[in-house]
Amino acid sequence: MDRSWISNPNRISAEYVAGVDQFLEVAREIVDATGCTLCPCKNCINRVKRHIGEIRRHLLHQGFLSTYTVWVEHGEVDHSSGPAHESFGDEMGEAFHDATRDHYFDIGSTSDMLSPEQPADSERYDKLFEQLKTPLYDGCNDTISALTFVVKLMHLKVLNKWTDRSFDMLIKLLQEVLPPGNRCPDSYYSTRKMLCDVGLGYEQIDVCKYDCSLFYGEYSTDQDCHVCGTSRYIRKKIPHKRLRYFPITPRLKRLYSSKSTATLMRWHKEGRVVEPGVLRHPADGEAWQNFDSLNAHFASDPRSIRLGLASDGFNPFGNMSTTYSMWPTNYLLSLLIPGPKSPTKDFDVFLRPLIDELKVLWNVGTDCFDAHEGKRFKLFASVIWTVSDFPAYAYLSGWSTQGKLACPVCLEDTRHMSIRGKQCYMGHRCFLEAEHPWRNRKDFDGTVEVRPPPRRFESSHILA
Repeated sequence: MDRSWISNPNRISAEYVAGVDQFLEVAREIVDATGCTLCPCKNCINRVKRHIGEIRRHLLHQGFLSTYTVWVEHGEVDHSSGPAHESFGDEMGEAFHDATRDHYFDIGSTSDMLSPEQPADSERYDKLFEQLKTPLYDGCNDTISALTFVVKLMHLKVLNKWTDRSFDMLIKLLQEVLPPGNRCPDSYYSTRKMLCDVGLGYEQIDVCKYDCSLFYGEYSTDQDCHVCGTSRYIRKKIPHKRLRYFPITPRLKRLYSSKSTATLMRWHKEGRVVEPGVLRHPADGEAWQNFDSLNAHFASDPRSIRLGLASDGFNPFGNMSTTYSMWPTNYLLSLLIPGPKSPTKDFDVFLRPLIDELKVLWNVGTDCFDAHEGKRFKLFASVIWTVSDFPAYAYLSGWSTQGKLACPVCLEDTRHMSIRGKQCYMGHRCFLEAEHPWRNRKDFDGTVEVRPPPRRFESSHILA
């Protein structure tokens, strides 16, 4: 059915008015008890219910929602795509197919749940394929496999904040309801273990009681902190604190394991329209372009990944209590730093596993399979941005953002003054040109500004 009238800007034309009347005939079939249905005008956008006559006025005065060409909210069926569960299963199957075409797709697993003797990738993915293609129970719809069922079930758990215990209770009920011999997991633990084979895992690293160091790398088997000598454990192998580390390399490689995402990962080079003076993508920004000009070997391959590092604290228990906090360090969530207080000056201690991994991704790279081109390549990645509030900026940079020298750009040249016992930063006129008339005015702070701008510190000065 032709619906080109929807994009017709002339809303008094016979074509547009006839199209509106055609829509209203469809909408009348699904009005509720009050005679109302959703209004698809550009203001209501199918979020507000109105009477048919009022909808007609809205559509004539404000226009029809241009993207609403299949009226699914008014009883029509979208035949261009299959049912949601079928599409979900097809996409998952395609992703697994792309991933398993090459053994370099190694997504790892959760260290504390699986045994050290891990099966080979081919064996793992054969098992996943079997779960994806096997119905949940004999006689079940073929599109509902054991794996898709588990993924959807875990999605509901996250969305509705189910506890682990409630999830276990639901699993037990499903075991009673489903026919004998079904492939539904028998516990929350079994469900997690199945998803670990998909690569949704993390590593646990013990931390010193005083945040001096991690029991990681060459210190992974130590019983006492190599810095302060404090025991690693409270009692019976229970550590004082434990860091959750989510390796980013397998997840970055996974972005290229699907044809669709592998294509999107190079869009900034092959599909982006460059317009001078227009900023619509990070690649249009100065930071990206300056980084590329300094690192031609990195920029030569559009598949190289530029990362942004963001960090902030949050309360994992969803209330306003400050007795516990957790600090995530994010790109695809890489670190969870638990504890009653923020890590402050010891933040760099927790970053070590992430920094070690980033060094490898920058200096050596990692072998990766590009499902779009169907061949292997060397994947490189680098952090070029940090995103944080001002206190977290201090943790990341190592420069205190409190007191007289609080500016992490001006450093020791920070212009400060005390006003009623509080530090204020009023010396901004120093950035003006030397002959600027505002330098000679005393209206700002009672002085004439004769100082030059602060020095521009290079990395060699900061690290010296």
